[in-house]
Amino acid sequence: MRLWNRLAISILLVACACGQGRADNFPTRPIRLVVPFAAGGSADATARLVAPGMSELLGQPVIVENRPGGNGNIAAEAVAKAAPDGYTLLVAASNFAPVAVLSRNLPFDPIRDFTPVTQLIATEFALVAHSRLQVDTLKELIALAKSKPGALNYGSSGVANPLHLAMELLKTSAGVDIVPVPYKGDGPLFQALIAGEVDVAVVGLSQILPHIKSGRVKALGVTSARRSSAMPEIPTISEQGVASIDTPGWHALFAPGRTPREVVEALGQAASKAVNSRESKERLALRGQEAVGSTPAEFDAKFKAEIVKFAEIVKNSRIPLQD
Repeated sequence: MRLWNRLAISILLVACACGQGRADNFPTRPIRLVVPFAAGGSADATARLVAPGMSELLGQPVIVENRPGGNGNIAAEAVAKAAPDGYTLLVAASNFAPVAVLSRNLPFDPIRDFTPVTQLIATEFALVAHSRLQVDTLKELIALAKSKPGALNYGSSGVANPLHLAMELLKTSAGVDIVPVPYKGDGPLFQALIAGEVDVAVVGLSQILPHIKSGRVKALGVTSARRSSAMPEIPTISEQGVASIDTPGWHALFAPGRTPREVVEALGQAASKAVNSRESKERLALRGQEAVGSTPAEFDAKFKAEIVKFAEIVKNSRIPLQD
């Protein structure tokens, strides 16, 4: 019996040593950051911001690969089916959580097929209005919408992304009827907003900031719990008397499901250090974004909580499932 006990302990120690060796040796070849959108977008900019720092810390090239299409699902499917070894990562945006709630036939499971690595950055959202709309505050917008139910409209860059759901939550909280008008992306939405084709929209503050400063659109409030450091003069939605509609945006890293914990931890630590460097923080602040760099466990909890929250918004707003 003692012999068997000693053999069992020896096998366990060898297994642990081998596992530690695999973690210590990672990585031994280039790592790919797969971005589900075209080059030049916000998620692409975040990937290219952290890639050099991760490369320096990990001692291997970190390559950004753009695979746009299918509302991000083409890239996500490719990463979900990649080997769970830490060499292929998804740079996801916050629309990844609503996808889990609203899509009818996804070729992957956002929870089962992915392992959260870290939330890289947080993006603030702002409620803005066309410059010629006769409102300057959220209170005035609500009053106008209540006086003309269904007469106002709002633009969104896709059904059931966080921007669309934030506007639906605002409608519910304020008790107003504003008609949605979907566009295929932020670019067409911004053009429509500036041209006056739509009255209002909830958009990423970092992207709309130049248009606010130029006077092409008017900022009525930010959706976050506190004012933005980029434009502290814009009040929050909640401080204007409307229940919080905080649906913060983010960019994050996901590894394929079943990626070893030690590898995920190593990737998370490198990404966190890269995004929290002084240079990265300064560049993000200019875009109205904030470095985060959470642990895998912290981001896993956040991601699952957002899925629950968005499921409730979808249910209350009666948004149908999407194909």
